[in-house]
Amino acid sequence: MKRIVLFIVTNLAVMLVLTLVLSLLGVGNPARGSTLNLGSLMVFSLVVGFTGSIISLLISKPMAKWSTGARVIDNPSSSTELWLVNTVRALSERAGIGMPDVAVYDGEPNAFATGAFKNSALVAVSTGLLQSMNRDEVEAVLGHEIAHVANGDMVTLTLIQGVVNTFVVFMARVVGFFVDNMLLKNSNREGGRGIGYFVTVMVCEVLFGLLASIIVAWFSRQREFRADAGSAKLLGSPTPMMHALARLGGVAPGALPQSMQALGINGKGGWGALFATHPPLEERIAALRGVQS
Repeated sequence: MKRIVLFIVTNLAVMLVLTLVLSLLGVGNPARGSTLNLGSLMVFSLVVGFTGSIISLLISKPMAKWSTGARVIDNPSSSTELWLVNTVRALSERAGIGMPDVAVYDGEPNAFATGAFKNSALVAVSTGLLQSMNRDEVEAVLGHEIAHVANGDMVTLTLIQGVVNTFVVFMARVVGFFVDNMLLKNSNREGGRGIGYFVTVMVCEVLFGLLASIIVAWFSRQREFRADAGSAKLLGSPTPMMHALARLGGVAPGALPQSMQALGINGKGGWGALFATHPPLEERIAALRGVQS
């Protein structure tokens, strides 16, 4: 719970501070009497929409380590840790990226990759994953995470999140402006905005935010298929990844913080299929069968 609250509070705090600062500076106020200042609003929306996503990306590695309790393997203390480091190094070289930090954290079967840059990422696996899978399967999972890094999925997801955030901020205020004008059309207004504007903006941000989440979740599901195929390419066969996914289908997925769920190998998804960050395991296995054929 602490990890989820931290992620939500960080993003809300950034959005709130930026909104207040830019509003005080007169940037992003669409109401100039009865005129909609689209240029000012677009600048406001872009800054607020992208800043939170970019900050989250830049602090993703330390946040991931802190929120999961992951321990980076600097000096392998066991044969398993040595194998993990060597396997990640070999997969990274095949993928053409720099060696990521390799970490282990306590928890049920899961794994994730994160980081702002391809050549300085973090790949972490849980103790539950190491205990429940054989080495071929763990290697396939590591290949999946390395494929995420090589594909630049963390950066792409950040950009998509920034775009949809901008859309939400912009459209909520446009709708709020017109609702406010309708409510106050017979009033003698000397500029400024009425209560209708603020209420409409809040409601629209929730509704548009849900629609935006569907778009982000759809992209996340597509990149899972690409990362599965990337693992098959790195290992030279889709069979280990198919076995790993089948193994995950028989165990409870390890809980990750909300900020990390879209980066994990196995996720529960959100409110129904439209909000799920990961496709059903059966669909992923079927897609890998197509790669095999």
